[in-house]
Amino acid sequence: MASGVVVSLNIGKPKELPYKQKVVQSGIFKTPQEGPVFLAKENFDGDGQADLVHHGGEDKAVCVYVSDHFPEWGKKFNRTFEPGAFGENITLAGLTEADIHIGDVFQMGDAVVQVSQPRQPCFKIAARYGLDSFPADIMETGWSGFYMRVLKEGYVRKRDRLILLEKGEKQLSILHVNKVRYHDKTNVAAIEEILSVEALAEAWRKPFRKLLLQEGNG
Repeated sequence: MASGVVVSLNIGKPKELPYKQKVVQSGIFKTPQEGPVFLAKENFDGDGQADLVHHGGEDKAVCVYVSDHFPEWGKKFNRTFEPGAFGENITLAGLTEADIHIGDVFQMGDAVVQVSQPRQPCFKIAARYGLDSFPADIMETGWSGFYMRVLKEGYVRKRDRLILLEKGEKQLSILHVNKVRYHDKTNVAAIEEILSVEALAEAWRKPFRKLLLQEGNG
């Protein structure tokens, strides 16, 4: 497996985001950092999230998005997407959702991190760009980005490499997990296999358990 590279490290505190005649707080606005930033168990120093139910916490300490997708989104929406565009802490090059698996453990700078779940797109990405279809487009492609938990705290810098230390136990890719959740919801065997992966975050166990219950009652 090739290693990825941190092309940008982005942090920011929640700000106001206009959305459909109201204003919400959102941590989607991130600013690229040139120097090293300390990664603690729950987030990077200086970073913050507004909605702590759906963002942040130990299973979602680091949000990652893949810069390889920026040109395709740019073509689709006729605009430029730059590092931090998706509210990600780490803008990653060289690896995509097809290459990253639940439970993969990486060295990233001085820190050690583990992939915990895909990112679920929400209305705030639509609100930021005025593109109502954006969350659905992300789910359709599976280009969601993903979250990582911190196994070892440490400093991370722009241009650090993500070096694979340990493969996830079943090598279920982020792309595969997205496909099952959004497009293959009746595949009981695939859902059970995903749920068997110990490293999967609880936030993504709940919807898969719900799908199983629906199939059991169907």
